[in-house]
Amino acid sequence: MDAFIPYAKQQVDEDDIASVVSVLRSDWLTTGPQVASFEQELAETVRARYAVVFSSGTAALHAAYFAAGVGPGDKVITTPITFAATANAALYLGARPVFVDIAPGSFNINPDLIEKFITNRTKVIAPVDMTGLPAPVEAIMEIANSCGLIVVEDAAHALGASYKGQQVGSRADMTVFSFHPVKHITCGEGGAVTTNNPEYFEKLVIFRSHGMVRDQNLLKNNHGPWYYEMQHLGYNYRLTDIQCALGLSQLKKLKQFLARRREIAARYNEAFAVCPYLITPPAASGAEPAWHLYVLRLAGDNPPRRELAERLHERGIGTQVHYLPVYRHPYYQDLGYPAGLCPNAEDYYQRAITIPLYPAMEDTDVERVIAVVLEEVDILYK
Repeated sequence: MDAFIPYAKQQVDEDDIASVVSVLRSDWLTTGPQVASFEQELAETVRARYAVVFSSGTAALHAAYFAAGVGPGDKVITTPITFAATANAALYLGARPVFVDIAPGSFNINPDLIEKFITNRTKVIAPVDMTGLPAPVEAIMEIANSCGLIVVEDAAHALGASYKGQQVGSRADMTVFSFHPVKHITCGEGGAVTTNNPEYFEKLVIFRSHGMVRDQNLLKNNHGPWYYEMQHLGYNYRLTDIQCALGLSQLKKLKQFLARRREIAARYNEAFAVCPYLITPPAASGAEPAWHLYVLRLAGDNPPRRELAERLHERGIGTQVHYLPVYRHPYYQDLGYPAGLCPNAEDYYQRAITIPLYPAMEDTDVERVIAVVLEEVDILYK
């Protein structure tokens, strides 16, 4: 029987293992030289001035919203087609997420709809680079700048992506990345915020370590060289040297990982474009996607998504759905968000199915996925 092909999987090699072991044999296990090195390399990779690493992508989102000044009663505009953390991090600070529909035929927020949702309580616009396709951040930055708002780009799917030559990570006021095992590189768990703004940088660093300040230039009091003080209600969101050693090793292979993801996506696009029952992922002129996920959409009025997922699983092909619109989760329903809030997002959700895409896939795996998907789709639609 053929081996099961999951929808995503990390790729860790002996170099990665050796990097982690070297830290385990060193004097530093938590916040030490590997953290600083990883931050510097990451900032250079995405062409940003600063990078601050966190214990998860969710922690990084929380910190970015904090640095943006989000607080009780404020509003954060985002898309419903995202992992819940993009919205949840606003709730952590007492703010309310505002969901703006995705553009027709797109996976990303529709910038043409944003302005009508802006009020005097709006603080942040948080576009998401869904599946690794860069969101229209340039247009969103124009809106934000005209209204005095801050843009936090959720690029958890988009490390290594670019738009018209500009790297994701340097386009918005702050950009958030994730290093979960299924992402482009992994630290086991981890996240980061990149920015060019020194004030945001200082707030991010303070927030991830209990709101504590040690910098002599930032202290409100000074009792001696040992002195530190808590200036904000921060969190223990630090990333360890062990994790950053893995991240540094993985970052060296980012170009290799991206090249393989793009190769697989190109083969999928070629194979599935001729099938009348499947809609391949959207493209954007000038964009170089990072292809974190490959999401097909099923055509027709009643797409047989559940049946397809079950049949593919039976044949050893893993799938997932990214995502249930955030406002449809029971917790958000209890907060008063109505079902059907964003029609394009609802239509997308009914059709979307994520199929396997990760660098360790062999060509034979890719061809097997193609063959099985086309066979099962043909059976279900006929």
